[in-house]
Amino acid sequence: MLNARVAIDREFRISPVRRRTFGSFVEHLGRCVYTGIHDPGHPTADADGFRGDVIELTRELGVSTVRYPGGNFVSGYRWEDGIGPVADRPRRLDLAWHSTEPNTVGVDEFMRWARKAGVEPMMAVNLGTRGIQESVDLLEYCNVESGSHFSDLRRRYGSAEPYDVRMWCLGNEMDGPWQVGHKTAREYGRLAAETGRAMRLVDPNLELVACGSSSSGMPTFGAWEATVLEEAYEQVDLISAHAYYWEDDGDTASFLASSVDMDHFIESVVAAADYVRAAGKHKKRINISFDEWNVWYQTRTESEPPKDSWPVAPPLLEDRYTLTDAVVVGSLLISLLRHSDRVHAASLAQLVNVIAPIMTEPGGKSWRQTTFFPFADASRHAKGDVLRVSLSSPTYDTARFGDVPVVDAVATRDDESGETALFAVNRSVHEPVLLEIDLRDAAEARLLASTTLTADDPDLRNTAANPEAVTPRDNPKVSVSGRTVQVELPPLSWNVVRVAG
Repeated sequence: MLNARVAIDREFRISPVRRRTFGSFVEHLGRCVYTGIHDPGHPTADADGFRGDVIELTRELGVSTVRYPGGNFVSGYRWEDGIGPVADRPRRLDLAWHSTEPNTVGVDEFMRWARKAGVEPMMAVNLGTRGIQESVDLLEYCNVESGSHFSDLRRRYGSAEPYDVRMWCLGNEMDGPWQVGHKTAREYGRLAAETGRAMRLVDPNLELVACGSSSSGMPTFGAWEATVLEEAYEQVDLISAHAYYWEDDGDTASFLASSVDMDHFIESVVAAADYVRAAGKHKKRINISFDEWNVWYQTRTESEPPKDSWPVAPPLLEDRYTLTDAVVVGSLLISLLRHSDRVHAASLAQLVNVIAPIMTEPGGKSWRQTTFFPFADASRHAKGDVLRVSLSSPTYDTARFGDVPVVDAVATRDDESGETALFAVNRSVHEPVLLEIDLRDAAEARLLASTTLTADDPDLRNTAANPEAVTPRDNPKVSVSGRTVQVELPPLSWNVVRVAG
């Protein structure tokens, strides 16, 4: 058995826990919308056609915000297609995913779903094939109470009250050559600045997100952020970061260390933003919206869009996640939490069916993927402030990142309840770890709960036939003595230890 130690002191606070860290993403891609959140023939569907089972699972997952309607999809989207009588809405070719978009679900339907699911909407505007005017029109439709063309149109279509959307993404992944309407950093930065300026003339209290790099592996990474912010710094509040991870050629060791790359990504974007702040003598800080992140096996056949037809809602990107994938997702959540001073929002991509924690059968069952549980645990138990922990752990060798700690961890402290929550992963595939937790500022610790997500088979998945093959369970291998807690972390596991004191 390996040994590790973590010291926790409530005085060493990074920042408040930000509820928007626990956001997700709904794109018109594959079966995320149609037969995902919307399936009128389903036994649980409500009058609007929304699946009640998916809404319940979204609430259980603890989602705070949902980014909509894309993603690559938004760069060719005409938002006006999705309002008004459904029978009158046009069918369009979606160039991003080689599909047909029926526009059955649009702005109004999504806003109704968001209210039912208890999530904050985060809207994206099309800066690929469209621009300033269309963005302002959509904002008017969503946020102006009445007395103008688009606000009165919203009222005519059934929503007397404005939607009051606060967070807006100024396009999507405009650094990517795959993006419809791809632009250089300078072109995009100017457009984002002018779009943001115009939108603030309608509603000055918006929170605007500029497109950052779509991965840290992009050749323009770093320079893109600096150039975009040189143009748009005063008009935006956050810059986006997108990252996906997968096991490559059987290199499980590096895959389990994916959060090392996420840490580097975040710290590099912060450095670029702070450089522009200093060079431009700006007062405010630009923070990060990590509004796409997940495990995504991009080379698998299910990730390839159809080439010879334009189907409606084809099965795309329907990764079926293993225990190993869940441990990686847990480690990525740890990275996001420990950077809460600068990561002010994040979106797990996506919510349903498409690289998602929730899976559905059309008209049939729904179930939780393995990755559901780390997200739900962190959303439920991360409260108060994020603490800077002192961690001592054995290391293991990886091809990509060199020596990496076997254990990674972060803690949160809720002064109101007196609860400290430790979130930890054991990256070792074979060795358990005896973790000693020292609550340095406590006279005595009291255990509230200790749970673990693990399995004997690292490739085990949850399925419609066996939806609880991998599920959290109480961890009985824990003891308390004074201010010290000892807990055995099983091999390849996600763990939550909650204590008072």
